[in-house]
Amino acid sequence: MISLRPNIAAMAGYVPGYQPPDIASWIKLNTNENPYPPSPKVRDAILAELGPDGASLRTYPSASSQTLREAAAELYGFDPSWIIMANGSDEVLNNLIRACAGQGQEIGYVHPSYSYYSTLAEIQGAIVCTYGLTDDLKKIEAFPEYYQGRIFFLTTPNSPLGFAFPISYIEELASNCGGMLVVDEAYADFADANALDLVRKYDNVVVTRTLSKSYSLAGMRLGLAIARPEVIQALDKIRDHYNLDRLAQAACVAALRDQEYFRNCCRKIVETREWFSDRLRSIGYGVIPSQGNFVFASPPDREGTRVYDGLYARKILVRHFSDPLLCHGLRISVGTREEMEHTLAALVEIG
Repeated sequence: MISLRPNIAAMAGYVPGYQPPDIASWIKLNTNENPYPPSPKVRDAILAELGPDGASLRTYPSASSQTLREAAAELYGFDPSWIIMANGSDEVLNNLIRACAGQGQEIGYVHPSYSYYSTLAEIQGAIVCTYGLTDDLKKIEAFPEYYQGRIFFLTTPNSPLGFAFPISYIEELASNCGGMLVVDEAYADFADANALDLVRKYDNVVVTRTLSKSYSLAGMRLGLAIARPEVIQALDKIRDHYNLDRLAQAACVAALRDQEYFRNCCRKIVETREWFSDRLRSIGYGVIPSQGNFVFASPPDREGTRVYDGLYARKILVRHFSDPLLCHGLRISVGTREEMEHTLAALVEIG
């Protein structure tokens, strides 16, 4: 019998004797999580769904997540037939490739952006084509006059850089894509604009969203897509039958309906983001104007690894990329004002 242990260990990056740090006492600014808890109504909804004895968990949840679709449709101004709910937006991204791009067919995306597109495409045997950015970060460099790939993924606001494409440019892309244009708006709730109106205008536009960031529900794995009903029907055919459990569904409805709490959290994050960006610039950092819940910042000497190591030594986790296009800087999630003040003080100390 062949043991799989060595291969599994290699895939996981296992190093004998390595012990991961206990990060409970650290400032964690490396995964763009929301620093604030979800709406108190989320907890109430989960407890109500669970009941005093948890008996509801013995039965399957709604397979269609219809109540969630209706809540999202009401919020975004669409008919529920234009909405699909998912186990995180990653499930939608995966199913879009499964539905639209087969073996040997092309999907495209901007580099740098969400590298998971490539992984999902390769699983399906699709061909991946990446495109760079113009220096002003407003357009895609060398993009074909008419894109003939099956899907083009556009992350806006972009992660890890933080900028957002102008809506007028996204519309231009929609007009020039022969396949689907998937506008990945994981961070749109922190931005000044979004592409939802283009879904109504173009039959090849899909907008994806997640509740992980702005709704503080990364631990529940909730996402959605908005598209023409015929696209939603195709995605419905291939998704897992019971893709969202009972507690996730209850949490989602409660979160979407508590817009006052949602807006207040987003406001605090945006205000802290702008304050932190200004302070970084004042100590000589280069900062790309961000529309997300994070900033991409470069130290004056452009030695991202040095600063990352300095923050790590002070129990502050941020994201450093080995990619040559990104290694000069750091992606820093926006935490609470107190956390960002502590991080700024650490950066000044590191120099």
